[in-house]
Amino acid sequence: MNKFFKNVLGIVLVSTMSLSLMAGCGNSKDKSNVSKKGGEVTIAVTSFADTLEPTQQYFSWVITRYGVGETLVRFNEKGGIEPCLAESFQSSEDGKTWTFKIRKGVKFSNGDDMTPDMVKKSLERTFKLSKRAVSFFELASMEVEGQNLKITTKEPVAILPGSLADPLFLIVDTNANKDSIAMKGPICTGPYAVESFKPTDSCVVVKNKNYWNGDVPLDKVTFKCIEDQTTRSMALQTGEADIAYNLKAENLSEFKDTDKYNIQKLQSLRATFAFMNQKGPLNDLKLRQALIRGLDKQTYCNVLLEGGATAGKAPVPPTLDFGFNELKDENSYNPEGAKALLKEAGYKDIDGDSFVETPDGKPLQLNFVIYTSRKELNVYAQAAQVSLKKIGLNVKLNTVSYETLLDTRDSGKFDLLIWNVLVANTGDPEKYLRENWYSTSASNQTGYNNAEVDKLLNQLSKEFDKDSRKKLIIQIQQLIMNDASTVFFGYETTYLFSSKRVKGVNMYPNDYYWLTKDITLAK
Repeated sequence: MNKFFKNVLGIVLVSTMSLSLMAGCGNSKDKSNVSKKGGEVTIAVTSFADTLEPTQQYFSWVITRYGVGETLVRFNEKGGIEPCLAESFQSSEDGKTWTFKIRKGVKFSNGDDMTPDMVKKSLERTFKLSKRAVSFFELASMEVEGQNLKITTKEPVAILPGSLADPLFLIVDTNANKDSIAMKGPICTGPYAVESFKPTDSCVVVKNKNYWNGDVPLDKVTFKCIEDQTTRSMALQTGEADIAYNLKAENLSEFKDTDKYNIQKLQSLRATFAFMNQKGPLNDLKLRQALIRGLDKQTYCNVLLEGGATAGKAPVPPTLDFGFNELKDENSYNPEGAKALLKEAGYKDIDGDSFVETPDGKPLQLNFVIYTSRKELNVYAQAAQVSLKKIGLNVKLNTVSYETLLDTRDSGKFDLLIWNVLVANTGDPEKYLRENWYSTSASNQTGYNNAEVDKLLNQLSKEFDKDSRKKLIIQIQQLIMNDASTVFFGYETTYLFSSKRVKGVNMYPNDYYWLTKDITLAK
């Protein structure tokens, strides 16, 4: 391993977590042999997909979470990168070429061998069909040399291995299911394969008998979409479900019986925020500043969410070592200051309805788009609506499905739009920052444009020194905060509730792996 590669490894990991290179995909902490082979499990989930085409929106996450798709590398339970479909990887001295040694003996679920050529075709398909792919890195070329796949980029990319751990780059058999991937799912290499799929309702996966990395204990797993949090909790309590995702702190009291349930807790790498669209009335900096200052985020997190989140102020949560405590928040909660800002900028209530009009006397109503499948997001939005009314801002909540929310974000037809996202999906915040706040990013539909942010993000993409990257990320965050571009509500604590009927259920910081080969029925 060359010196340059060792340096790179240090920065493609989340800084609060240690590196661990292991032999294969998925490693359970539970080493007990008390388990049962075969059987079926039901997992209650939210934010379902309306297609299994991995290159559309973020639906590749569903395919990976459901144990179907795998990537060349993956993250372990400490956030470190480990080999998966590639058994090793290293970089050239100039950082532009990465060589991945493709693992031998891997088969797709249909029995076809996974070869370096097929891996290349799969990645080419992703770049061809996904608008998001180029936001990870700009591909110059890919070449197969024996068992190796060489990926060359136009510029050095420090986070390339972590980028390829993103579910978007899962490896599919490009010769199979060409015209039916959307409903039948792609043919992949994971421990499970899709048996049936009903959009927004359920997905059934079955054991991949050709799985390359050990025995797959379960015969069948059903993912049941249950959007309502109370109903999802009841499903676990009644035995309808064995595992339930996206339950919250308020559900803890329902699962106190440790003889029946396991509860896992993780200070996650997720942030909840609201985009503010600067192509409409929120192009006024003082209006954005006043809006943020009118929000009591501490109370939202500590009281309304019962301590289930940490109050937000910056793009990157304090769980990662990127300067959270040293960042200066000029727009912390200050409702009187918010009112003064509005008055100074010419916003006043002309018609006596308790809501301000614009400086030119027009009605002002802000359209806040939220989605239904995560209850805490509605808590933030509803609380914000009440808080902002107190300073004279009229906010209308527009509740849509998650799939519609994605389309709405892409269209830019909103004033505010709720978002909950993993901030280190490559093991580092660079991708997250570039995707949401780089001026020409396809995901930036708010009109946010700061030349200095763009400049620093460009420097960051080529910077391989860990300490220098940290300084750049802190600078970028401070600029985004100073611009009052985004409402950072909070950083959630993630819980995973499961029945003692199952074992081997583990949480991962990157939230990609819900069903692994380690999950079994307990005897």
